Amino acid sequence: MSNSSTEAPDIHGQEADKDGTPPDLPAHNLHAFPEGGTDAWLTVAGASASLFVSFGWINSIGLFQEFFQDDLLPEYTPSEIAWIPSLMLLFMFIGGIFIGKVFDDDGPRYLLAFGTFLHVLGLMLTSVSSQYVQIILCQGVVSALGSSMIMFPAVSCVQTWFREKRGQAMGPVMGSSSLGGIIFPCMVTSLLPQVGFGWTYRICAFLILALCVFANFTIKSRLPPNPTKFQIINYLRPFKEPTFVFVSLGIFFFWWGMFIPMNFIVEAALQRGISVHLSRYLVAILNTTGVLGRAVPVALGDKLGHFNVTIIMAIFTTVLVLALLMPTTGQASILAFTALFGVGSGGVIGLAPVICAHVSPIREIGARIGTAYFFASFAALTGSPIGGQIVVDRKGKYFDTFLFAGVCCAIGTVSFIIARTTHAGFKLGKV
Repeated sequence: MSNSSTEAPDIHGQEADKDGTPPDLPAHNLHAFPEGGTDAWLTVAGASASLFVSFGWINSIGLFQEFFQDDLLPEYTPSEIAWIPSLMLLFMFIGGIFIGKVFDDDGPRYLLAFGTFLHVLGLMLTSVSSQYVQIILCQGVVSALGSSMIMFPAVSCVQTWFREKRGQAMGPVMGSSSLGGIIFPCMVTSLLPQVGFGWTYRICAFLILALCVFANFTIKSRLPPNPTKFQIINYLRPFKEPTFVFVSLGIFFFWWGMFIPMNFIVEAALQRGISVHLSRYLVAILNTTGVLGRAVPVALGDKLGHFNVTIIMAIFTTVLVLALLMPTTGQASILAFTALFGVGSGGVIGLAPVICAHVSPIREIGARIGTAYFFASFAALTGSPIGGQIVVDRKGKYFDTFLFAGVCCAIGTVSFIIARTTHAGFKLGKV
């Protein structure tokens, strides 16, 4: 059955909007997506820069886990260290429920400016930190909240300009997050022995500042601000729709499992005999293939159906974790998993906000994406510490940790399949 929240068709033959007003000029009409133009593609460029510095920085979590655990904070357990990247994920995603409301009411401008300030400030403060609590607060909270205010408006703005070409537009945006996950680990790995921890972080922060300035001047929402009264029911109403419920559950469970291999791949490779030098580049390898995974499947979704491609990539990722990562011991198999996992997980990451938007009214895109990611943030928060504690309980072995990750990804995959069914029934074809 079809979801009731799906947007109306294009402007041709369109009736008045729900509030009784006639269709507006095409640029501001809720249902007349330009599918291109200077402002639209500048927004895509700015959003790509935003995802590079926000999600791209977060995509380097595997390097943070290894560096903090082995060098900066060796007295702490893997589970304790895992709270740092997990809090980064939590505060980047949890803010979406509030940021989405601000975006729908006032647009992206103030969010982007304040997010730039917080993200850069958090990293600058981290550069002069040496204690666990200091790093938790500066990198895990302040910088991550800034990332959240940069990421959500960028993703939402792009989707106000495109519908039929939404995957084509979102491909480079989501792909840039993997590009950030390539550049930042390479920068950190190269700079650390040359300039030390403090200046490594400051150099990264200066790069982030430059790209954020570009994003602040190019990102623009197609729709004018539309302030509405805050009502908690607006956040609960989407959960009356089965499709939105199962999309949210799919994101939650998939995130719960997916970030565990991302976070522990470096340490797991070291434990299985891979050299330190090669292990530290695994995060960059994962994100290199993640560029392909986030760009190509999202664009293919325009042709084959966003739900269809999401499910295919989710199944592929789950099989990789359960059938390749769990039993693997050799260097070649770990490298193969890392490269393929970047493609599979990248596809799901890139398509998740697209399918959220696909089942959301245009005026609620910001709030609905934020709501779905709000709940997913708790999965991102707890997944890696749970995985780290399993490693401690199993005396440094990662088999059961990756089993937990694979099972979570499998549950998420089933949830995506149910969401597709509630949205479009059992029909084949583009969904």
